[in-house]
Amino acid sequence: MTAVLERVPLDAITEQARQVRFWRTVLTVVAGVLFGAGWLVAKAFGIGWLAAAWCAVAVREGWREGRGMTVQHGPSRPG
Repeated sequence: MTAVLERVPLDAITEQARQVRFWRTVLTVVAGVLFGAGWLVAKAFGIGWLAAAWCAVAVREGWREGRGMTVQHGPSRPG
């Protein structure tokens, strides 16, 4: 076990650890968390909007079918 510990560059690790700026690291982590939360909320609203629009169109089609209205799907004006 001693041979393994002797091969570890402790001085280089200590020097690199001293160069890390604590508050900058904390702010970077906080910014990353907030960015991720915003991204997830945007995706959730996008999926929610699509689901709501799909449900509204399905209700409209069901209403038209129940009332006996025929609707021709496709381009409104040929040509």
